[in-house]
Amino acid sequence: MPPPDLRVSLGSLRLANPVLVAAGTFGYGLEFASALRLERLGGLMTKTLTPMPRAGHPPPRLVETPSGMLNAVGLQNIGLEAFLAQKLPALRCHQVPVIVSILGESSEDAAAMAGRLDRAEGASAIELNLSCPNVKRPASSRMVAQDADETFAVVQAVRRQTRKPLIAKLSPDVTDLAPIAQAAERAGADALSLVNTFTGMSLDPATRRSRLGAMTGGLSGPAIRPMAVYRVWYTATTVRIPLIGLGGIVRAEDALEFFLAGASAVAVGTANFANPRAPLSILRGIERYLIRHRLPSIDALRGAVTS
Repeated sequence: MPPPDLRVSLGSLRLANPVLVAAGTFGYGLEFASALRLERLGGLMTKTLTPMPRAGHPPPRLVETPSGMLNAVGLQNIGLEAFLAQKLPALRCHQVPVIVSILGESSEDAAAMAGRLDRAEGASAIELNLSCPNVKRPASSRMVAQDADETFAVVQAVRRQTRKPLIAKLSPDVTDLAPIAQAAERAGADALSLVNTFTGMSLDPATRRSRLGAMTGGLSGPAIRPMAVYRVWYTATTVRIPLIGLGGIVRAEDALEFFLAGASAVAVGTANFANPRAPLSILRGIERYLIRHRLPSIDALRGAVTS
């Protein structure tokens, strides 16, 4: 039997294998080049970029929780133009699809960023971050990804400015993901990233203050995996576009859960902090599973859960 076919497609984006690294957990990618061969990844998602540089939240920015981690980095980044001038040219030397994650303060900002990336050599796709839980906003306001109409408007504005594959990253902090996922699909998203971190808090009784520099943060790690797998399974029944599953993937078995639930690819996030080579170990485990079960491709596993 020939080796299994690990190739997957996310719209027009063709990947050699289904294991990516999640935005915000792998820097701009170059920082990890000495730890592993970037070319062996299915794709690399950059940390989220904004139109202008951002300093992010004050420290402490990370706090460990049971089976997880809260982060409140606050989207610290060098800004889109600096990334295009300083980081992307170096990334082009590595034969790995680069998915650039972006967040605009408005739909106009996001659309302008997408238009700039549409002309950028080496940017394989765009991930539109609609769901970062640790950005300062008025207490009464919501993330874009918590409203179907806002999601539609921002995705549509971005879609009009780029022909590159467009991935919408959605929030798990909603009553029902279906209408929001469907809005992103109707507006022109080629794929969805599910899920971003869950909003959470960690308070210190000794000081009566948050353990983070910001009051709240985003919860990630194995603690959220069952909830993330459920959201992928549920959303896969409501849209036709591919899904990227993420949330607490630290070993191959975790990734396989997401494929069974309906994901076409997975992204490794928090595990990168403990082991930068985790994505490659997960990839090897997926391949061994396919061989052991005599499955010809990763597609044979997608959505194969039985009741």
